[in-house]
Amino acid sequence: MPSPDTASATTTPQPPAPLPEESTPAHWRMIYLARRNPALAAGDFAQAWREHSALGRQCRNVQDKVLGVTQCARLRDHGEDGGLPGASTDYDGVNLLQLRDLAVATDLWNDPETLAIMRPDEPRVFSTYVRDFTLVCREQVLRDGPASPVGVFGFLRRNPGVSKSAFDTAWNNGPQDAWLSAPALDNARRVVHNHVVQTPPEGYDYDAIAEWWFDSANAARAAFADSRNGNANGAPDMRSKVRDLRCQLPAPYSVLVDLTQSVFMFTQVTHQRP
Repeated sequence: MPSPDTASATTTPQPPAPLPEESTPAHWRMIYLARRNPALAAGDFAQAWREHSALGRQCRNVQDKVLGVTQCARLRDHGEDGGLPGASTDYDGVNLLQLRDLAVATDLWNDPETLAIMRPDEPRVFSTYVRDFTLVCREQVLRDGPASPVGVFGFLRRNPGVSKSAFDTAWNNGPQDAWLSAPALDNARRVVHNHVVQTPPEGYDYDAIAEWWFDSANAARAAFADSRNGNANGAPDMRSKVRDLRCQLPAPYSVLVDLTQSVFMFTQVTHQRP
């Protein structure tokens, strides 16, 4: 079922000014930030997750209302962080479910077939039930591009000094160039902003989710590893971590986002439909 270098003491960066809102069709998603069942070996997680997803073929509402699925497992081939400093080692995967409409996010939790077929299998695969780690979001594509096999995700909490309304305005309507203006993102094939629109589960109080997609794991490592990309607008306790991916993000992240309390995932796609 469904922490980077700070700005100088003499200047205070400001959030990007908002752009006028455009009336575009909304695209809704459910996004998981999952931990595997501790009894399941890390190497067996992706296959168990695919088996769980296959149960959805028995659920008519899942077939009709979930338009696409992208399962992404944490990369571990260069150490627990996948060789990308700043990436979390506390979670095992990210799932993107493309929804027919926003009502689906409620319907699936109450669907009799889904409750009977998929929910009983969830504890076999995950650390808890899927509903307990799923966020409902509105998708906004900042840079469109072809599907890519490697995704870096940011599950973002806003800075304590930034109001929710100020954050939402900058995230949803700020100049897109400001959110893309860092060398680390020059080779990202696709960049997406997701705005959390429903109350998150306990412990998952994120305000937004960013996606940066790359052609390969090595391309992502190279993009974030170059110390010349270092952003001078991060948190003081991360000054020594120039290669930390959080140091390489565009300036608005350091203004609006609490980077030390956010979670970044380095993943590869392990299952996708259609």
